[in-house]
Amino acid sequence: MAPDRFRKQLGFAALGAAPLTLLMAVPALAQSLVPANLGGIAPFAVAIGAGGFALLSMALVRTLLTDSRAARRRAAEQIADLRALVDEYENLIAGSRELTVLWQGHEAPRFLGQADAVLPRGRQPQSVLNFHSWLGAAETNRLSALVEELRMHGHAFAESVATLDGRVVRVNGWVMGSAVALRLRPAHNQPGQQPVLAAVVADEAWESARTILARLNKPAFLRDEDDRLVFANAAYLGLARTLGRPAPDATPPELLDATTLAGHLKTCRASADPVSRSLDFAAHGKYELVEFPVPGGRAGYLRVQGETARPAAAPETAANHIGGIIDALATPIAIFNARRELTQFNAAYANLWNLDAKFLTPGLDERAILDKLRTEGMLPNQVDYLTWRTKHLESYARKAPHEADPWHLPDGRSIKVISAPAGPAGGVIYVFEDMTERLELESTNKAFTNVLRETIMALNEAVAVFGTNGRLTLSNPQLSKLWKLPMNELGSNPHIDQLAEVSGRAIPEDGATIWRDLKRTIVDLNPTRTDRTGRINRSDGRLVDYAITRLPDGQTMMTFLDVTESASYSKVLKERNDALVAADHLKDAFVENVSYELRSPLTNIIGFADFLADAEGDSLNPRQREYLDYIRASSVTLAVLIDNILDLASVDAGIAELNPEPQDVAGLVEKARAGLTASLHDLSGEPPNLIIDIEPDLPIFVADGTRMVQVLYNLLSNAARFSPPGGDIRLVASHRGDRMLFVIEDEGPGITDEMKSAILTRLDTPAAGGRQRGAGLGLSIVRTFVNMHGGTISAEKREPKGSRIIVNLPLDSAMAGVAE
Repeated sequence: MAPDRFRKQLGFAALGAAPLTLLMAVPALAQSLVPANLGGIAPFAVAIGAGGFALLSMALVRTLLTDSRAARRRAAEQIADLRALVDEYENLIAGSRELTVLWQGHEAPRFLGQADAVLPRGRQPQSVLNFHSWLGAAETNRLSALVEELRMHGHAFAESVATLDGRVVRVNGWVMGSAVALRLRPAHNQPGQQPVLAAVVADEAWESARTILARLNKPAFLRDEDDRLVFANAAYLGLARTLGRPAPDATPPELLDATTLAGHLKTCRASADPVSRSLDFAAHGKYELVEFPVPGGRAGYLRVQGETARPAAAPETAANHIGGIIDALATPIAIFNARRELTQFNAAYANLWNLDAKFLTPGLDERAILDKLRTEGMLPNQVDYLTWRTKHLESYARKAPHEADPWHLPDGRSIKVISAPAGPAGGVIYVFEDMTERLELESTNKAFTNVLRETIMALNEAVAVFGTNGRLTLSNPQLSKLWKLPMNELGSNPHIDQLAEVSGRAIPEDGATIWRDLKRTIVDLNPTRTDRTGRINRSDGRLVDYAITRLPDGQTMMTFLDVTESASYSKVLKERNDALVAADHLKDAFVENVSYELRSPLTNIIGFADFLADAEGDSLNPRQREYLDYIRASSVTLAVLIDNILDLASVDAGIAELNPEPQDVAGLVEKARAGLTASLHDLSGEPPNLIIDIEPDLPIFVADGTRMVQVLYNLLSNAARFSPPGGDIRLVASHRGDRMLFVIEDEGPGITDEMKSAILTRLDTPAAGGRQRGAGLGLSIVRTFVNMHGGTISAEKREPKGSRIIVNLPLDSAMAGVAE
């Protein structure tokens, strides 16, 4: 169909593109078709034809690709359906009670079906071709000749052969195209010993089922042929006790009432398939009862309703029933017969040892499994492996379950191995448990417990933990030291009453009374009780803080801490702090009152000095005028000091505020210079030489003018006091970016640690070599006002002598606020 469609589409494409192709291939023809008056339209016609051909080609290719993908998808679906059909046929053959052998070409034969239908239990399917292992000599020769004729000449046959164990097996051989097939199945009519063999198989399965169901974590049971309960595991008996139906004698109790039980048993007798029934035990939950036949009776189990159930098929042999049980378990289980051949195992067993299911075929010898595990480094390291393996295989001779020493594997896992007899015919059921996680948790818990214990022992607090019975379960040496309790008394897990008695002897005045009060919190069973804390004032003068904490496991922990010394220190510090606070308030009140009291007479002195200088200036001799200048200079200096004290007091009180306004830097400097000139008469010797350097075209400077004059005046006054007579003092005003800089330099002895301390703190310690005291207060007020403007102040030495103080302020201090 696809080639026809391709031819049709190709034909349509060719017909559609033919005129355009002709126009492209014969430009002269294209030009002749164009009227003479159109002249140069021929190239456009050629281009249009090429474009149309390209579009048609693309559409054709796109259609072909779509059809190709659809065809591949249909082919893949058909292949998947065929593979699923083949799998179904193989599963159908594998589930039948027969064994089929297929030869195709030179490939190895394939085996389909159940080997147990023909061979003795535990044999591998491959051993069916070893005819001498399950047939007599005559039957072996006859069957070998028939198979050879079948494979060499294609002669089909249908015969019966007698096995070594007395069974009759039907053998059919036929040709299938290029392959040949051999089918073996038990004959319908078996010799008279068949009932005996069935009884042996049933008895072995019965004992194996008992062993497995005993280790099942779900409630499970067994019934005999008369529908009587003959066995129930621990989970079943526990559920019966929970439901209030204990066993009156050794017989397990029924969980169903008589009417329901009769209907359930009738349903089970009428069906060869597993029967399930929903059970509602009211407050104890809903369960699903599953019961299925086994040789000699029936087995069953209960699972919580809602659990995922494995799909069950109608079993045919005892091995199938046992396999269904162990497959439902997450515990690794493997069953070996008396010849040490593997008969059953579950997926958990294969996953535990990382073994391929193709390797774990029925009939595999356990020694081969152990050897493979040793080769892959999956067994414990042993000096003498053969001796270890022999000791392990002693499990086949034991008559009771046995738990061996854990296997510590090289990969770090620890495996617990439990072996139990598989039945009267011999064999072993192995149950494995990976203990790695549990051992790690136990080790972690033990290490954590040890760390907690050592931590408690190293605490300065005394710790006592009491159980719900009032007995001491944990304590540390500090408990004995604090309460004067003998260590031998604490080591015997005494009752709290015994501790009260011993404490009463150690502290006769109130030891017993204190512990009796604490006992009430230990034995209090009120679920709403909360943790408690408090302080105990003992008669011996010790102060003890205690805390009572409820622990999650119902125990109670008490902690005690001797706070006698810390309480004394706290009391002393509190008293001293109160005294310092009172002294600070007294100092502030004194400074404020004295400052305001001094301002009134100082104003009078300054006023009379100015009056004398103006009114009697001509009548004063030089000495009198000099004295008058000293009075005026000292009065100005004293006024500045009083202003500084008041400013510091207002800053400390938190009421100092800035009044930022645009300022003229030259005017600020001039006011500071005038103040310095008025106070120079207070200095001895020749006054210093003041040099002012103001950068031209300074930007607008927003600051509190009064505060800035005080800053500059105090810095200049400090430089003048520590400069030699006639020395130079330089004041430089400049700006960098958005910052205003004031730099004051002098030729004094240089900045000292005391001056730095005065700048950074309020300590007033004048430097050596100064001509006046009082520098510390001036520098402190400078630091305060600079910080209020959002600026910084720093001091450094000049080379070769002198000091330099740098005031760095923002150009706009309106947003600085109060710094302190």
